Amino acid sequence: MKDASRSRRINDWASRQLQGTAARDSGSERRERTDRRRKKWWSILYGSFKPRRRRPARRFDDSRFHPVDWYSAHLLAVSVCILLLSAADAFLTGILLMHGAEEINPVMAALVYRSVATFAAFKMAMTGAGIMVMVFLARYRFLRVIRVQLVLYAVLTVYAGLIGYEIWMLKGTGELPLL
Repeated sequence: MKDASRSRRINDWASRQLQGTAARDSGSERRERTDRRRKKWWSILYGSFKPRRRRPARRFDDSRFHPVDWYSAHLLAVSVCILLLSAADAFLTGILLMHGAEEINPVMAALVYRSVATFAAFKMAMTGAGIMVMVFLARYRFLRVIRVQLVLYAVLTVYAGLIGYEIWMLKGTGELPLL
């Protein structure tokens, strides 16, 4: 009997609140005056050191984007390897250009012939931005077919092949300064 009367009181209070006739009791209000969602930088810093979202949201049928705060460690390893291979590619491209090779990419050609430092900075910035986006979207599918995480592995494989090709080209000229 006691539980039924308590649940009836809670239900009555809830229905009064929904109708807007519930009494405003300052002690029962649990919400803070400031909206926590307005603290963007605090949320970013706090979420970086104490992540909570390790999996997408519970509702998988939503078509909305569900970011997570915690990514797999292997994505960090793949990202760092891609960045290192990108730096090696920029270095080997500079050496190859000194020995008479030509840059095929027209955007990079415009940069590399002006300033090698600008070329390297632009290359690393574009590679880093692309990797960040791909890690952020690693759980999703590219063109609804292939997971973005697998695209990261494909980029890593292509970069490794490119470095191998550049080393092979340098061995052919006999000007390989590394080996």
